[in-house]
Amino acid sequence: MLRGRSLSVTSLSGLPQWEVEELPVEDLLLFEVAWEVTNKVGGIYTVIQTKAKTTADEWGDHYFLIGPYFEHNMKTQVEQCEPINDAVRRAVDTMNKHGCQVHFGRWLIEGSPYVVLFDVGYSAWNLDRWKGDLWEACSVGIPYHDREANDMLIFGSLTAWFLKEVTDHADGKHVIAQFHEWQAGTGLILSRARKLPIATIFTTHATLLGRYLCAANIDFYNHLDKFNIDKEAGERQIYHRYCMERASVHCAHVFTTVSEITAIEAEHMLKRKPDVVTPNGLNVKKFSAVHEFQNLHAMYKARIQDFVRGHFYGHLDFDLEKTLFLFIAGRYEFSNKGADIFLEALSRLNFLLRMHKSDVTVVVFFIMPAKTNNFNVETLKGQAVRKQLWFAHRGEIPDMDNILDRDDVTIMKRAIFSTQRQSLPPVTTHNMIDDSTDPILSTIRRIGLFNSRTDRVKVILHPEFLSSTSPLLPMDYEEFVRGCHLGVFPSYYEPWGYTPAECTVMGIPSVTTNLSGFGCFMQEHVADPTAYGIYIVDRRFRSLDDSCNQLTQFLYGFCKQSRRQRIIQRNRTERLSDLLDWRYLGRYYQHARYLTLSRAFPDKFHMEPTSPPTTEGFKYPRPSSVPPSPSGSQVSSPQSSDVEDEEEDERYNEEEEAERDRLNIKSPFSLGRLPRGKKKLHGEYKN
Repeated sequence: MLRGRSLSVTSLSGLPQWEVEELPVEDLLLFEVAWEVTNKVGGIYTVIQTKAKTTADEWGDHYFLIGPYFEHNMKTQVEQCEPINDAVRRAVDTMNKHGCQVHFGRWLIEGSPYVVLFDVGYSAWNLDRWKGDLWEACSVGIPYHDREANDMLIFGSLTAWFLKEVTDHADGKHVIAQFHEWQAGTGLILSRARKLPIATIFTTHATLLGRYLCAANIDFYNHLDKFNIDKEAGERQIYHRYCMERASVHCAHVFTTVSEITAIEAEHMLKRKPDVVTPNGLNVKKFSAVHEFQNLHAMYKARIQDFVRGHFYGHLDFDLEKTLFLFIAGRYEFSNKGADIFLEALSRLNFLLRMHKSDVTVVVFFIMPAKTNNFNVETLKGQAVRKQLWFAHRGEIPDMDNILDRDDVTIMKRAIFSTQRQSLPPVTTHNMIDDSTDPILSTIRRIGLFNSRTDRVKVILHPEFLSSTSPLLPMDYEEFVRGCHLGVFPSYYEPWGYTPAECTVMGIPSVTTNLSGFGCFMQEHVADPTAYGIYIVDRRFRSLDDSCNQLTQFLYGFCKQSRRQRIIQRNRTERLSDLLDWRYLGRYYQHARYLTLSRAFPDKFHMEPTSPPTTEGFKYPRPSSVPPSPSGSQVSSPQSSDVEDEEEDERYNEEEEAERDRLNIKSPFSLGRLPRGKKKLHGEYKN
């Protein structure tokens, strides 16, 4: 008989503690299955990559990731090696002997977890047989023309085969398998149909149908209970994918999702309430700059200022020391990511700043990849002009006896003449292929934000991901985020939201919504999110126009802050980073694991089902010092960013406030126990 042991979790920087069951890791094998293992497609890659170190530290050589094999990824990210575990080694050898191509190694990320990678194309000759297996298991057929779904069936069939070989040679060890998203779900369905002795978890990071419906500009969240699910999936020609996803959900011993808002969605879309909510975290150590994050902000802000000098050459009639840098980044989903409401709010913000004759300028970057054919010539010219002017000045203290010779005068004249410009600074850094129909550019034309001299809000669309090798803006994404003042992510559909989370751990305030998992998480954990630099727009219970006005007020209030108030707010924002650390949030995953063991092997694991870790009664308190919410203590019109408030300086003490936060958040979590019962839950079947 195996029993879990009680473990008291040490708090992180004063974070609450709770009693959890310590899993007998030495008697278990843990497999995580996802299409994005070593294969970056979207946010699931970030989840698995950042969580790997915490999980590997806890599970050691008993932890394995399963994903697809791609030659380029294998060469650049994986160090091949032989499996140490006998059951895994036998499984790999058996499958390779039977016509598969299975690769094993260590993923070269923090934690160096073991990975098992299947070559999907190499096993495609089995596709028809495996389609029959899936039909027998759950009566779901996959059309021949859906290449992606066919690949997922091959991947899932290989996963189920591998897990069978492992369990056949597990030597008494119990196997936990966690499957991420519908792409991995067929492996779960086939494993359960074949009654493999494994404990299964299915995690959805976003429902298939939810993403499709939100992209169609439907009032999704207010009509969750009114959708004809089968009809909607059929009309979008994804019915077979939806069936694969729903079957995975109902076959799993434990069903989890990443946020409360997605749990509500999943209950309606997939007809099962999640057992555990497992919020997404980050490896905070990676982003930690100790007490240097304020200095990093100043350093990278200066590099963004250099770019702005070049981009706005000939029109640089605003003070860069009184300029705020805002940005939005992510997949180019115009409505889902909130770019539509953001642009409308910027138009209203521009009106407010001009009406109040503000000397604050706002430069907004849209970092959203789209189809382009080259850099914009005007943008390249701007950076060349900036460098030429810098070369002319040389950045040296001149010799007072011979300040300028004739050659210097000639260079200076040419550089100055080159800054004369008849056209307005471009609103995009690249030539867009679909310029006339591009949603962002079309909206910019409609609202008239053309970077004219009278505009206090300037817009720059950068339609590709940032890179330190770019000739335009040579900065990595992390450097760019640190240099900005505010990240704005007013998403309508955002099951979690890594972009505002990354801002938070780097000490950069951000705007999110109550329809994003991150926004809901912060509302639950922070008494006054705005004071900590987390602005949460209500997009669930307000009209679109009201939400836009609220966002406008958030942005306008941010523009009214003094430089010191922004520094105070950044300090508070950075203190929230412990909440997003995997060492803390990984406990939700641990709860899901011992819950699935108790359901899959009730005769061997006498761990009573427990309620998930709760945070009832715990919140980061509202700061007692001024300003509780920086925009709330302002005069009605924007101030210069150089203004220092002496009274505020006297009443605010960073060390005292930080210590007060640490003391106030030590109240323990509760981990209540539920009585034992024989009532079967969704998908709970004996092996």
